[in-house]
Amino acid sequence: MSAGTSDLLGIPPTELPEDPAARGLEEGDPRTVAAAYPTSCLAWAMLAEDALHEDDDVAAYAYARTGYHRGLDQLRRAGWRGQGPVPWEHEPNRGFLRALAALATAAGRIGETEEQHRCTEFLRASSASGARELGF
Repeated sequence: MSAGTSDLLGIPPTELPEDPAARGLEEGDPRTVAAAYPTSCLAWAMLAEDALHEDDDVAAYAYARTGYHRGLDQLRRAGWRGQGPVPWEHEPNRGFLRALAALATAAGRIGETEEQHRCTEFLRASSASGARELGF
């Protein structure tokens, strides 16, 4: 499925607006960018991914959960009603999808397996291509 198409239920894909923090993240420290743009899913996702790489699983979980909730807020404002595609192919959606993937990983690492499974399934249902790209 590509951006601009509906899933089998006829639900149109949700495309988030451009993340104003994205440019700053190309060169800047995610902590500084998250402080300047606290609604940026991508900044929180990057902080979570960095914490996962450093084996700081609790910090990763907190960062990922923040990015996930910021993303849910943005998805709802963009017309999402709790289901339907969130295409990886639409670049601004990637911050939310990365936060969701990091949350699944961090939840697994701290033994919260129900949350890990829920987030993994949510990721796969939202974007099969994103799930594959992110290793799920």
